[in-house]
Amino acid sequence: MADKKRSIFEDVGDVQKQAAAPGGIDRGGQGARGAVRVWLGIIFGLVGLMIIIGGMTRLTDSGLSITEWAPLAGAKPPTSEAVWLEEFDKYKAIDEYQLQNKGMSLAEFKSIYWWEWGHRQLGRVIGLVWALGFVGFLVARKMPSGWTSRLLLLGAMGGLQGAIGWWMVSSGLKEGMTDVASYRLATHLGLAFVIFGFITWFMMQLSRRDADLLQDRRMGDAGLTRLASWLVVLAFVQILIGALVAGIDAGRNYPDWPLMAGGFFPPDPFGLTPLWRNFFEDDGLVQFMHRMAGYVLFVFGVLVWARARKSGNDRTRFAFHLMLAAMVLQIVLGIATVIYSAPWEIAIVHQLGAVVLWVVILRARFLAQYPHPQSIQGA
Repeated sequence: MADKKRSIFEDVGDVQKQAAAPGGIDRGGQGARGAVRVWLGIIFGLVGLMIIIGGMTRLTDSGLSITEWAPLAGAKPPTSEAVWLEEFDKYKAIDEYQLQNKGMSLAEFKSIYWWEWGHRQLGRVIGLVWALGFVGFLVARKMPSGWTSRLLLLGAMGGLQGAIGWWMVSSGLKEGMTDVASYRLATHLGLAFVIFGFITWFMMQLSRRDADLLQDRRMGDAGLTRLASWLVVLAFVQILIGALVAGIDAGRNYPDWPLMAGGFFPPDPFGLTPLWRNFFEDDGLVQFMHRMAGYVLFVFGVLVWARARKSGNDRTRFAFHLMLAAMVLQIVLGIATVIYSAPWEIAIVHQLGAVVLWVVILRARFLAQYPHPQSIQGA
């Protein structure tokens, strides 16, 4: 038994010595580890801005204003009246213009064009920032051990996101379509939140040395971590349903709460055939799903918060207090969005609230698994 105890302490000591070795990359959380975290922090801010600009692009019906996918050539905006007219003519050929915006002026077209161009341009900037940082750390041999594959995954997901973005836009260019397909919009937004979540998690991991994370995990609350993991899943499902709501403008209908058109269920929620279409295209049913998922998320969030109150770690408890506060605020914003028929000013704040809630839920889960060390006096 004594030998087993001694070997355990030797393992921990070996990890700590390796992490703190002179000249080591992970020395005291500084060096390349700190620089990588700063780099990820820049990408974190850019991706968060990307989600908000993407929301504005949707709310202003700007997503179909650019009818071609040109990853390199598209970086240059129209620079002359002739080029603007050429782009406008391409837009006039699609059904969104013919069925919804016929008679739009060139000035009005420019307004929606700039939203979509800015959205795509920011995507290019994010890709460039990732590529420069990733290659730079590799060439300088400053990449923390074990992080190359994780950071490469971010770049791969970013490239996939660009392809999915065009897959989404192309659905709205088809005959009879005046908007993109809602399920493709949900896929696009869902992947954006997955990428944002990975960045958030990586930044939290990089905020401590590997040896410290190993030590802190031994003090983690396994039960609370499992509950918080389910909370992450429910929040993600709610985000996807919210994207479906945005995709068919379902938030602008049924402006009463807590009822819908005077009843619990919206009228005729299964009027489309085949049946599965209603869950993606019926505005009443999709908004109902969003409301119900929100209630489930909130009730479960309260239960997780109540469980977190029993934690002996101050920072962990506070993280779940913050999570509950963000959840309550998001519900209030959601109700306001419905009551006022989703004006862009409120709707975009509601989307920003989803970004904030996503981050604080992930942070709470992280601190349940990796609580900060705390003295007995602090407890």
